[in-house]
Amino acid sequence: MTAHEPSPFGPVLDTRPLFPRERHALLELLRSLEPADWTAPTVCPGWDVHDIAGHLLNDYLRRISGGRDGHRGAVFENDETLPAYLTRVNGVFAEATRQLSPRVLTDLLSHLGPQLDALWATVPLDGPAGIDVSWAGTDEPSPAWLDIAREYTEFWVHQQQIRDAVARPGAAGPELLRPVLDTFLRALPHTLREHERPDGTSVRFEVTGPAGGTWSAVRRTGRWLPSPPAADASARVTTDQDTLWRLATRGITVEEARTRCVLTGDEALTRAATTLLAVVA
Repeated sequence: MTAHEPSPFGPVLDTRPLFPRERHALLELLRSLEPADWTAPTVCPGWDVHDIAGHLLNDYLRRISGGRDGHRGAVFENDETLPAYLTRVNGVFAEATRQLSPRVLTDLLSHLGPQLDALWATVPLDGPAGIDVSWAGTDEPSPAWLDIAREYTEFWVHQQQIRDAVARPGAAGPELLRPVLDTFLRALPHTLREHERPDGTSVRFEVTGPAGGTWSAVRRTGRWLPSPPAADASARVTTDQDTLWRLATRGITVEEARTRCVLTGDEALTRAATTLLAVVA
């Protein structure tokens, strides 16, 4: 990419100020749970609330250990794919943290969170990502700001999965949710990558609700790129904010999400757009 070419990832999104606010909501939630709540099943197969909290602790520890201390961590086994690797190492850690009490888990998250904030503050946003964001593109390295934004969405989504499991509302205000939607929709160009169209063809994604907005991708010089919303888009998808984040994380199936969407225009493009995925799976 030259200095005059648009970024395939769109404009910079700085989510660093949001981490303490998201974590404050998480800690308030965890401290309010009754003992039985910690064993409530979640949308993550085989994981209860305690396991999700343990997984969040794993995320904190992994990023601090790797980003601050240069620790390599667990290595890939022979011929292991990224999804298989993540399933294995996340499962090992979740099993280990079942030995920890809810109070210890909560205290560790509270203690380590500011250390993670301090790490993010040292990272140049336009520098290279600590971990590339594969679901947003694989043909060039990801920028640091997208890696950090991806981590923010990870934390927000897992908090919401806990809230769903214990029937607690909250954490879905626009100030916390809109950056999640914005980050997830950076996956739109990559989602459309196998669909060739003439230059100028655009796909418009409109998300309704207080945290919603409009995002577009346009075909230009043989690839899909983020673009300002196009009024004359060839394909349009309209859905609500709750459906969008659940689709992107496969909290609901593509088929269920499509029943909640209004799809108009180029059918192949609207069907492709509604396979949007913003997690490694």
